[in-house]
Amino acid sequence: MKRAKKVIVVMPAYNAEKTLERTLKDIPNDCVDEIILTDDCSQDGTVELAKKLGLQVFVHQKNMGYGANQKTCYDEAFKLGGDIIVMVHPDHQYDPKVIPQLIKPLLNEECDAVFGSRMLGGRPLEGGMPKWKYLANIFLTALENAVFYMYLTEYHSGFRAYSRKYLETVKYKLNSDDFVFDSEIIAQGVVHNIRIKEIPIKTRYFKEASQIGFWRSVVYGLSTLKMLVKFKLHKKGIKKFRMFS
Repeated sequence: MKRAKKVIVVMPAYNAEKTLERTLKDIPNDCVDEIILTDDCSQDGTVELAKKLGLQVFVHQKNMGYGANQKTCYDEAFKLGGDIIVMVHPDHQYDPKVIPQLIKPLLNEECDAVFGSRMLGGRPLEGGMPKWKYLANIFLTALENAVFYMYLTEYHSGFRAYSRKYLETVKYKLNSDDFVFDSEIIAQGVVHNIRIKEIPIKTRYFKEASQIGFWRSVVYGLSTLKMLVKFKLHKKGIKKFRMFS
């Protein structure tokens, strides 16, 4: 039976050969219509394996960054007629078995985006989350809640589902090509009063799971702070930014 809304899983990949197949096996096929993988010029066999597994694959000829990879994901999902776009990292850190819970509020039109929250899920440290990353997450989340005048338990999860409306409303192509893209796209949603919900998730931290190190995390944190300043300036009319218009 044809679904009323087309659900497309997008997988922004970089050197995911060791974990891709495990991730793919955990995606519930009965609630997903298409799966695409965009590869950011991996140095391993990610592309060949993805094609062997029957995925639709789009390849960057040079490494462009995590944010740029997401832009390609959403562009290609639009071309395939996606109504709900679910981002699943192919490193098996997030559990795609909960996709049905992730997309349910979108199917019911209760909101425009659903984020998986490690904090709402309970004990992220038990899943192996480094303590410094846990504390930084709490600090940035509290600051973002104060700036956005809203409440989420986490802004930094990479497991998300967006409605087509959300992605067509925000100007995600103007966002950074780096990791701060994830924070910028939320700020854009807040500007447009788009509804966001959360569901609890658990995560796995292990050797093959991709995660940015301490100094890249520092850059990400500083970039997030800079974005919050721009957001505040824009909202107060002191200085306008195209990305928030």
